[in-house]
Amino acid sequence: MKISSCISALFFLLLSGISSRAQQLSINQVKEIILKNHSSLRMYDSEAEAMDAAAKGAWSWMPTEVGTGFFMMPYNPKYTRQTDMGEGMGQYSIALQQMLPNKKKQTAEYSYMSAMSTVVKEKKQATLNELIADAKKNYYEWVVIKKKLEVIKENEKLLEFMVKDAEIRYKNGLEKLGAYYKAKAAFGNIQSMRLMFENDMRLRRINLNTLMNRDKETSFDVDTTLLIKDLINAGEVSLALVNSRSDLKAIDRDIQLTFLQQELERVRLKPEIGFRYEHMFGFGGQPLQYTAMAMVRIPFTSWASRMNKANIESLRLRRESLGFERQMRINELSGMASGMQTEADTKRRQLKLYEENIIPALKNNYKVMQLGYGQNTEELFELYDAWESLNMTQLEYLDQLQQFLTLRVELERILEIK
Repeated sequence: MKISSCISALFFLLLSGISSRAQQLSINQVKEIILKNHSSLRMYDSEAEAMDAAAKGAWSWMPTEVGTGFFMMPYNPKYTRQTDMGEGMGQYSIALQQMLPNKKKQTAEYSYMSAMSTVVKEKKQATLNELIADAKKNYYEWVVIKKKLEVIKENEKLLEFMVKDAEIRYKNGLEKLGAYYKAKAAFGNIQSMRLMFENDMRLRRINLNTLMNRDKETSFDVDTTLLIKDLINAGEVSLALVNSRSDLKAIDRDIQLTFLQQELERVRLKPEIGFRYEHMFGFGGQPLQYTAMAMVRIPFTSWASRMNKANIESLRLRRESLGFERQMRINELSGMASGMQTEADTKRRQLKLYEENIIPALKNNYKVMQLGYGQNTEELFELYDAWESLNMTQLEYLDQLQQFLTLRVELERILEIK
């Protein structure tokens, strides 16, 4: 009975450990969750759908006008009656009036209204680019913090060894107190840095959960496997901007929108045709009568077309303004991208030097000092200095890595590489 209870308890603890393990999310999974859940993206979707739905109204007709009332009625009712002198006066009329839609005007209005949603869709992509860039920035910062914590964990072990060994040597009269207290203070600083990094890691988790529109305390982990990708060539920056930036595409859509709006204003200057029919019941023996009339609305006259012509000119100037804005944005962004690319290339070369030369040399130096210290040929001061140089250089390397990743994220934000 006791054996089965122990087995059940062990099985429960195993399941609890598995379930409590934080889920690991890759950066691509984070992007997918943002795309699916973020409220601002769904807002743009709803706005675009609303515009597409409104565009269908372009094919509607003008409302039919119906009227009824008396026509050419005498003020004195006695004249409405038939007499020996002849028929009475006055009629009761029912009127129907309808303007016929201009097919070209409907087509132009539909083209303009349906194109409005394309601007919103490009703005959605621009917002998505910003959200993903923020997510990548927080994600990579979290990855670097985890790597720093690994360095600190290793350094805690080294400092703990130095402190304990120095205590033993001091008791035996083989070590000085100065280096001992210096190592002990460094051990406290390392623990303080651990607390700071753990707090920074929690902040990154809160930021990412906010971007994913989830509960801020939802626990998950990041993938610390980083690939330093090749950046885009300098000569291709301007081409990449034009082909990828959603805000530039939105300006293009705005330019197209102003052109379509101009076409709509021009079509509104074309005449429209309608008809009017009236049926009249005569009083005092008058026969049934009707009126059938064709109507033409003439908006192209000089006194009626001033507003349309002013709008056409205003839209032409707006299109020119948008073209200048587009060129200005390309020049500004291409300059920023080229500068960041140059800086990122330099950072990448520096990281390679750290990985291949500097850190391996300092690790070997520490190993030599540790071996000499163990053989009593080196002092604790020398061992501590070797450790301090290695520790500071490892953290500097991770700071350089963070700067490189930040530059890469900013470059991808500018080039809209999701």
